[in-house]
Amino acid sequence: MRKILVALLMTLILAGSASALEVAGVTLEPAVTVNRHVLKLNGYGIRKKFFFKVYIGSLYAARHISSAADALNDNGDKLIRMNFLHSKVDKEKIVAAFNEGFQNNSPGLAGSAEVKKFLALFTADFNRGDVVDLTLKADGTVAASLNNRQLGVVPSARLARAVLAIYLGGTPADEDLKRGMLGKE
Repeated sequence: MRKILVALLMTLILAGSASALEVAGVTLEPAVTVNRHVLKLNGYGIRKKFFFKVYIGSLYAARHISSAADALNDNGDKLIRMNFLHSKVDKEKIVAAFNEGFQNNSPGLAGSAEVKKFLALFTADFNRGDVVDLTLKADGTVAASLNNRQLGVVPSARLARAVLAIYLGGTPADEDLKRGMLGKE
């Protein structure tokens, strides 16, 4: 009986570790909980700038999303997670990249009060190992956190859609990252 329990315990341990995914030395969780809803890893990709790997971008959603249109029209909770790989990314560069993403994919919202409030949440540089979560809640609230410490919240359904469009819109920050987040890589 003891051997059976040990075998069962080992099976559970191995099955649990097999469900996590390792990418570029970072463990990606197969699921996260947002707003008491379980969101599953939809897909991921590595954001590259020139030859540098900047971060792993992951999309979590309640149901599998395979197209940008489905993602942008889905009104469920979503999470975009950025696991930073580069030794240091200046906050000015991240803010500029977000600004460019808003301009390219949501020009009517670029420069608005809600975009300015969102950008003001990012007050420090990012270093290798940092994790930024952008939670896009079903009620339209955008919450940002750094290493599980909340940076702030901006209630705006327009902003939530625009943040998602930075990654999955018609002019995404990185085409390979977009395909990966949609589970196509």
